[in-house]
Amino acid sequence: MSGRVCAVWYNHKPGRGPSALPPVGDRAMKTILFNATGDASFSGRLDAVLDLARAFDAHVTLLHAIPYEAAGAIDFHGAAFAAMVPYWREEAAKLRDKTLDDLSNEGVSWNWVEAAGPVALAMLRESSLNDLAVVSARDPNTVDGTPSFTAGELAVTADCPVLVLPDSCKRFDPNAAALVAWDGSAEASHALKAAVPLLHKAQAVYLATVKEPGKGTKEPDLPPVNGADYLSRHGISCEMIEVEAGDKGVSEALVAHAEHRKAGLIVMGAYGRTRLTERIFGGVTRKMLSDVRIPLLMTN
Repeated sequence: MSGRVCAVWYNHKPGRGPSALPPVGDRAMKTILFNATGDASFSGRLDAVLDLARAFDAHVTLLHAIPYEAAGAIDFHGAAFAAMVPYWREEAAKLRDKTLDDLSNEGVSWNWVEAAGPVALAMLRESSLNDLAVVSARDPNTVDGTPSFTAGELAVTADCPVLVLPDSCKRFDPNAAALVAWDGSAEASHALKAAVPLLHKAQAVYLATVKEPGKGTKEPDLPPVNGADYLSRHGISCEMIEVEAGDKGVSEALVAHAEHRKAGLIVMGAYGRTRLTERIFGGVTRKMLSDVRIPLLMTN
């Protein structure tokens, strides 16, 4: 089972086709790639993805990756690998059958894909023809507070923005307020542009600049007004706010302000510094991924 895809299941909504296409301005988020894993929080994330699919009349690809190569790489004698293969297949079949049964009455167009190999690699391969990738904030079998490798890797390498859902996520409200983290960087600009379809539906948009102690008042290369102007040209009004980082740092300040404004989405650019620097010294991206309490849209 070394191929990229071992099985695909499809379901298309009746009536979908060229004659049923929405206006051009509403086509920006029509394909959603979802990482289907069988952890305890999976059903809540699935409901959130279905909320998104209905809001955008989008097609959902549910991808379930079976980590054959990962096990084989650390098991030189192959005994444990061989023993685990039937278990992985059985668990994948159970998850697939239950999920497809749940989806049968949801009225959403979907397909189910099974792939062999690491989740991040499988999601990356499928991301090329998707408008959004949705993953969990926590990789399976990792402790709380550990940033998701899958989410971080996709935020840097995927061909579409990545939506990271917290473990506690049950639904996704496209009309909730959104907070956009703005530091004038290219990464922040990319994230802002990628978020436009979602920001169109948000009842309020906040463009947040964080003021850090000791950083002075030097204006960024692209000031917040540039971001506000860009949104206005897309018919989106926003409120520019300045956030004090305080003792807890940038990530905690952003989340606290998002919670205060009852935001259902935080938008930010990923890894403004090198990944190595982020891993050694921390960084806003790493800290945000370590404690995802509000759905987080990221891109590089």
